[in-house]
Parts: sequence; C-alpha cells; structure tokens
Amino acid sequence: MSDGPESGTTLEQVERALRDRAAFEQSLDELVSNNRFTIAVVFPVVGAITLLASAEGVLPDPLAFNPYFVLFGVFVMRLPLISGLAPLVDRRAGAALLALISYTYAIEYVGATTGLPYGEFSYVVSLGPMLFGTIPYALPLFFIPLVVNSYLLTVLLLGESARRAVIRLPVVAATVVAIDLVLDPAAVALGFWEFSDGVFYGVPAINYAGWVLSAVVATVLIDIAFPRTALLDRITGCEYMLDDMVSFVLLWGTINVFYGAWIPAVIAALFGLSLLRLDRFDFDVGRTIPGR
Repeated sequence: MSDGPESGTTLEQVERALRDRAAFEQSLDELVSNNRFTIAVVFPVVGAITLLASAEGVLPDPLAFNPYFVLFGVFVMRLPLISGLAPLVDRRAGAALLALISYTYAIEYVGATTGLPYGEFSYVVSLGPMLFGTIPYALPLFFIPLVVNSYLLTVLLLGESARRAVIRLPVVAATVVAIDLVLDPAAVALGFWEFSDGVFYGVPAINYAGWVLSAVVATVLIDIAFPRTALLDRITGCEYMLDDMVSFVLLWGTINVFYGAWIPAVIAALFGLSLLRLDRFDFDVGRTIPGR
C-alpha cells in the first residue's frame, strides 16, 4: 500500500505551503512597517496632487487620470490593511470575503443599471478594465477596505461595547456612511463618476441609504469571517493596521478642501482626530533612517 509515502508527501506539501505563507506574511509585514510614512502619507499626498492636476487639466494625456497609476496607488495604500488581516485569513474568512466580493460586484452592477440602491450614476473616468462594460473589475479594492476600516475603527473606539451586535452593527453602518460623505463628494468633484441629481455636493440622499444596506451586509460577513477576539488582538498588536485610514483622510480630505466641500472636509478631520486619539499613527514612524 502507498498510504504512507503519499501521506508523507502531502504533509510535506502542507508544511512547505505554511512555511511559504509565513515567510510571505513576514516579508509583507517588514515592508509595511519600514515604509509606513511613504505608504500612509507620501502616496496619498502625491495622489491628491496628481488627481487634482488631472481634474484641472494640468496633467496631459496619458498621465491624466491614468487608471493604472490610480490602481497602483490605491493598492499600495491598501497594503497595511492587507498585511494586517493576512494572518487571520483561513478557509472560513476566505469564503466570507469571497461572498463579500461577489456582493460588491452584484450590488454595484444593479446600482449602475437600475439606479437602485445608490441612485442613478455612471462612471466618467476610467478605473481600469470594466466588467460587462459597466463596473470596474477593481471595485473590491475600492469598496471592501472602506468597510473593513470602518469596522476596525468602530471596534477600537467602542471597546467592550463592540461585543454587542446591537451596538456594533449600527455604529459600523454609520461610520461607513460617514466615510462615503467624505468620498463621494470628492469623487464627483474630480469627475470620477456622476449622479443624475444630488442634494449633497452632487450626491443624492438615496446613495447613503444604499450605503447603509451595503454596510450592514458587509458587517455581517466580516463578523462571519473573523472571530472578534482574534481580530481585536490583531488590531491591538499591529500598529499600522489602520494606516489605510490615514491615507483616506489625507487624500480625500485634501480634495474636499480644494473644492470647498467643507462639510466632507470636517468629517475627514474628525476621522483624523479619532486616529490621533487612538494613537494609531506617528508621522515620524516608518521613515527610512540610513544605517539602521
């Protein structure tokens, strides 16, 4: 019988895969830890400048709103969140995240083709290849981190109260809506997408009702994906895990200030104050020091 050798080979493959994964996670952790300032400050500041230059006609084609530059910048700013969550991703988390990705595509496609639940809108600036010619393939890279960041920030701010779903769920949903109150006005001002009508800096009220729905669905799936104790331990021990929120505040807050969207700018500033209160970022951390 060949059960012994085959079992041994399979075990070796599993052990090798685990070692490779651990090595990858360690390398990613070191990359993010050693470059926090570049990732969380330099990239969003440069991003804000180039996006504004694109919108104002200063950058010529093909540099203006180059989708691959945009996607690369967004991916780099997402690295702290990706690295922070990586050790927690198992089969259960993978399945829940896959469900969230599927939901993201489905709800955005329905929204883009029917006007529900976000209101009638259309993409104006290319964000890379489009699925069915309607929504960006890279959509989960834009949407899911916003919800996860809201979840993490809520858990940290609420502390023990976050253990109760009746408190956690509405607070996360409110945080997600607050994030969109910053994001959508700035994106509309830049010309990324446009709505058929709008009451809040070009954004319709129904859009925020749609975000409440998506926030609730996403929060439930995040609850399924990650045990709260393990997630809280990881957030507490991983200093850079909310650096993506730092990037968000700097990028979209700057754009809102430039266009005089003061309410979204103030909301972005409140997020910044929350991060300072939690002591989640030191602007001197992550700078590369020669010889060290």
